[in-house]
Amino acid sequence: MILFPAIDLKDGQCVRLKLGDMDQATVFNDDPGAQAKAFEDQGFEWLHVVDLNGAFAGESVNGAAVDAILAATKNPVQLGGGIRTLEHIETWLAKGISRVILGTVAVRDPALVKEACRMFPGKVAVGIDAKGGYVAVEGWAETSELTAVDLAKQFEDAGVSAIIYTDIDRDGVLKGLNIPSTLDLAKSVSIPVIASGGLASIDDIHRLLEPDCAILEGAISGRALYDGRLDPAEAMDLILAARRKAS
Repeated sequence: MILFPAIDLKDGQCVRLKLGDMDQATVFNDDPGAQAKAFEDQGFEWLHVVDLNGAFAGESVNGAAVDAILAATKNPVQLGGGIRTLEHIETWLAKGISRVILGTVAVRDPALVKEACRMFPGKVAVGIDAKGGYVAVEGWAETSELTAVDLAKQFEDAGVSAIIYTDIDRDGVLKGLNIPSTLDLAKSVSIPVIASGGLASIDDIHRLLEPDCAILEGAISGRALYDGRLDPAEAMDLILAARRKAS
């Protein structure tokens, strides 16, 4: 299992939102590059970065902050938020992003996602953000009529490298991951699934390391890492011990 620490960018700063509400943003660091380096130093192997302003604008807004992150860390970075065109994808991959996350465009233009997978194999993930089981788009401002499973199945044979599944009703409120819904999604497709939204404590890490969660690629943690509810060393020790045991 991979634990992805999250850097959510709003106005050039590292923030966490509550329930996806841009008006409920808590600033945790005004230096995204320093935050990225801190996560690397804590032993994390990947970074999950979201341009929150970009998700609403439909184009990159926090590009300078993302550049600073890429300059500060050797870790691979997956990036989402406002990536809506093949040109956007190509630009970010050329800058050193390891994997782009396509959310709104996966609903609006699934053909573009499939084309991107063909052009950039292994470099395209789909972000599925669900509210009450239905997919939300445009920075979570709109809810579609698609269920998360319905959307995921559209990309079953497209070459999508991962699905990041976020339960919006749990995001940023430390209620714990929605494991049942995440596992239902993971069982419905062969695409690796990453759990997101609500990871609250070391109890969630223990849960993710139980046998039924072995089908998940990993999980994303945000607020719990920033406010100290989840100790990075303890979490990584558990994950690495589980890997050694499995091998």
